[in-house]
Amino acid sequence: MPNKSFIKDLNVKYSIVFRDIKYPRLELKTGNLIIIVPRGYKNPEKLIEEHEEWIQKKIKVINESKERSKGKKLNYERSEEDLRKMIHENVDRYSIKLNVEPNRIILRNMKSKWGSCSSKKNLNFNKLLKFLPWELIEYVIFHEMTHMVENKHNKNFWRIISTRFNDYKQKENDLMDYWFLIQSELMLD
Repeated sequence: MPNKSFIKDLNVKYSIVFRDIKYPRLELKTGNLIIIVPRGYKNPEKLIEEHEEWIQKKIKVINESKERSKGKKLNYERSEEDLRKMIHENVDRYSIKLNVEPNRIILRNMKSKWGSCSSKKNLNFNKLLKFLPWELIEYVIFHEMTHMVENKHNKNFWRIISTRFNDYKQKENDLMDYWFLIQSELMLD
């Protein structure tokens, strides 16, 4: 059960998770802080103090996104089968544009991502995409397929993205907004 902590007037819930890892890390994706530390780690709460500025910035971005999400609507009409068809059609189209061929296309439940691309060129897409506007689904497809050309989010990656979506920064913000909208409307958080 998460503890409650106050970080400079911000009411932040946090939980501590001990894992078989080498280095501690902080995750703050939905407004709840998760402190992930190696087993036996002493004083995990000290990480809050050490990374207070980062936490404040992330909370600000999350709160702004949650506020923006109130002006957006989810698409409840699209079926999973419709989504699957849309994905396959666009993967075919973008395969030609990017000169890549995915190994597999998988539609599945994902807890923290819209999609992913494995080193084996398997494309994974979140079933929750069906609730998004079409142009954001298309963006996620192109984004994941671009990882078959450029694995990292470096300058070349964003250059390729901008050949199709020159407003990619707005798309990234919209995806975050919809993530929070889905969390609140579908009670997934």
